[in-house]
Amino acid sequence: MAEVTGSSPVPPTRHRGEGAARMADEETLVAQEEVEHLDAPARGSAEELLDAGASDLLGRMRHSTAHVMAEAIMRLFPGAKLGIGPAITDGFYYDVLLDRALTPDDLAAIEAEMAKSIAANHVFKLAEHTFADARAALVASDQPFKVEIMDDLAAKAVANGETAPNVTTYRHGDFEDLCRGPHVESTGKIGAFKLLSVAGAYWRGKSDRPMLQRIYGTAWETKEQLEQYRWRRDEARKRDHRKLGVALDLFSFHDVSPGSAFWHPKGQRLWRTLETAMREMQERRGYQEVSTPIVVSKQLWEQSGHWDLYRDNMFIIESEGEEYSLKPMNCPESTVIYRTQTRSYRDLPLRLSEFGRLHRNELSGTLSGLTRVRHFIQDDGHIYVRPDQIESEVDALLEEVREVYSWFGLPVELVFSTKPAKALGDPALWEKAESMIEAALKRSGATWRLNAGDGAFYAPKIDILVRDALGREWQTATIQIDLAMLPERFDLEYVDESGARVRPIAIHRAIYGSLERFIGILVEHFAGAFPLWLAPEQVVIIPITDRHLDAAAAGLAVLKAAGIRASIDQSSNRMQNKIRLAQEQKIPLMLVVGDKEAEAGGAAPRWRDGTQEPISSWSAITSSLKEKIDARAV
Repeated sequence: MAEVTGSSPVPPTRHRGEGAARMADEETLVAQEEVEHLDAPARGSAEELLDAGASDLLGRMRHSTAHVMAEAIMRLFPGAKLGIGPAITDGFYYDVLLDRALTPDDLAAIEAEMAKSIAANHVFKLAEHTFADARAALVASDQPFKVEIMDDLAAKAVANGETAPNVTTYRHGDFEDLCRGPHVESTGKIGAFKLLSVAGAYWRGKSDRPMLQRIYGTAWETKEQLEQYRWRRDEARKRDHRKLGVALDLFSFHDVSPGSAFWHPKGQRLWRTLETAMREMQERRGYQEVSTPIVVSKQLWEQSGHWDLYRDNMFIIESEGEEYSLKPMNCPESTVIYRTQTRSYRDLPLRLSEFGRLHRNELSGTLSGLTRVRHFIQDDGHIYVRPDQIESEVDALLEEVREVYSWFGLPVELVFSTKPAKALGDPALWEKAESMIEAALKRSGATWRLNAGDGAFYAPKIDILVRDALGREWQTATIQIDLAMLPERFDLEYVDESGARVRPIAIHRAIYGSLERFIGILVEHFAGAFPLWLAPEQVVIIPITDRHLDAAAAGLAVLKAAGIRASIDQSSNRMQNKIRLAQEQKIPLMLVVGDKEAEAGGAAPRWRDGTQEPISSWSAITSSLKEKIDARAV
């Protein structure tokens, strides 16, 4: 037997990505500025480990495939200790402890055993057991990781004044796995599958726990879908931002600060270009930029609720007998600024923006390049409004999202999540806010869908999803209409037309989200070949010989005077080698300068895709480039 469950054999589940860590528990207020649900399990908890991720038919098939893989592993390696085997985005995995490292030949052997089980068309059979019987069976079969999960479930039950729960198993053939499910009807319902790789994974994501071998696989309904996925996966390897970041000299990671990027000059230029574009848009929209301290007293976090419910994710500092933390989010600090003066209804909406430097104590085993870090900067906005301003403000925010993502050519899908079963705030205000949001979405013309009952416990919300060049879906931005949390906990007020003191509504919004994560997405979307306006180095001038250096330098001065990021390749390489190196560095435009070009007072443009243009003057080239850059054309 393997995974353990509570008394409900087929509970609601959520799709979970590779390495995902649930960071919230009941009433957790804010996590990643996108609030988790009241019932989300704590990070590394037994509940998290038992989430099979099988939220749809494909997820059930993949989870079933993970069970079949575990069966094959136990046949080939009888002493294996099983961890967990959930479905994840595009596939599944199973964590196992073995007495040696697996080889490619081992994966082929496991696949062959899996094929036998699938051909046998074993039915997945559900059974319920008492806690004591299930635990005894796991002890007898020497499955310590499963016993540990069982013991955690028992401890949680004791803490809640309850008895240890019954658990359920799924059996197919001779293999039985402690599991919540759900599963497909039988192993024969599993489609085309492939085992992909093996990686190390600390048990429960903690570096002081045993290192297991995580076997990744994928499963699809048809062989054609499997082959398409394998192509995308190969392409994704080529686009891996961790590799391209080094190859393009954008950033690096080092053990002296795990989970924190060291931005190199080119990467910092990229970062600042994104920041500048956002600042320009915010200035047009009437935001007022603020900056709040990184080190914050625990008193603020106690008031917000984070100290009790999010402390394990915070970096704690002690000074002169007082406890502080590096801030993990910006929301509470914005209320400090709000409360520095009496606010009138005439002052609203009050739009505060901040590029906040945040720190979260993520488990070392979950860190992954720029997409999962401990230190990051977020383009936060906190907008304080009257109830009658919700609709117009959401209209404007949706336009902000549309504009920003047009800079990158990224298609956007909006997900509108409404009031959950457990929620704070006036039900009538919830209904009014949701009606306004829905009306704004309909007016926007954007693609959107309803996710009923999945809002934050204090806010209906709009999540912004984008699809990259490989069709992968990413959640980036979020808009949350906070009806209760910040206004109530921090006693926020404004004076209305009648002179009464009333609560404002706080809108949380991030458009890029974490800039580190957003840059990681962009690197992979563009495969490092950024659009002209965004490229860290927009132009390289290529003099054919040394006698053309003076003409190249004159052109460089014209370009730089116009704010264009340009350089000269002064190396001794031949022209074709210089062009090749520039293309490898993904520089959008090469300007070749030889005798004819020098005599004409210009250069011959050659674009990254190989397109060549006639000789043009430096002023004409500069004017054309400025027009493209200012338009932020993709």
